[in-house]
This record gives sequence, C-alpha cells and structure tokens, in this order.
Amino acid sequence: MELKKINKDFTVCKVKNLDHVDMSKEFIFVSKTDEEISLVCETVDVPSNTTDRSDGFKAFRIEGKLDFSLIGILSKISTALAKNNIGIFAISTYNTDYILVKNEDFEKAEAVLDEKGYRITE
Repeated sequence: MELKKINKDFTVCKVKNLDHVDMSKEFIFVSKTDEEISLVCETVDVPSNTTDRSDGFKAFRIEGKLDFSLIGILSKISTALAKNNIGIFAISTYNTDYILVKNEDFEKAEAVLDEKGYRITE
C-alpha cells in the first residue's frame, strides 16, 4: 500500500461556527455534531473564531480510492504506530484516509511504516 507524505503543517481545532472557514482552501476537514464543530486545516488557514487548537501535525494520505469493502487499513497503521508510542489523528473521506501525527513523531512514523512494508512517496 502506498502512503503519500503531505508536507504541510496542520492544526486540529474547534470553531464557534463556519463563518470564517475558507472552504476554497486545499485541505479543509470539517466535522459537526450536536456538541462541537471540529476543523482540521493547514496551520496558516486557521480561522479567527477558533476556540481550542492543537498545532504541529503532518499528514500521510493513503493513495488511491479505497473501496468500502476493505477492512482494517486504519487499524493496521494505527496499531503499528501505537506499538511505537506514536499517536494519530485519523480522518476519513469518501475516497481515502489521512493519518496525522505530531511533527516530532513524523520521521519516526515514516520509518515504522516503511519497515511494515508501506511505500511512502512525496
């Protein structure tokens, strides 16, 4: 399986509303529940109405369109990283999954995934 490094800085945050979120940006992930609105975006694009935030993430994208019948892809990746004390923030889209790790763990995560047979591209 191929993973692509996304060499951008990401932030995971909560926002009051979507009024200041620029949906034209390349990477905008929004989740809304009855309790919160969460946003993941490039750090340079964090909106002014953010109430909480965690900066310092880098990302891997699982390349290709994933079929819904595929089972355990995120589980295998998260288990390999967890065994090496690397936490993740996972995002699933219709086509694929993204795995965010803290900047300080990114190179270690890359080495662990490479060792597990994942092909990592730029």
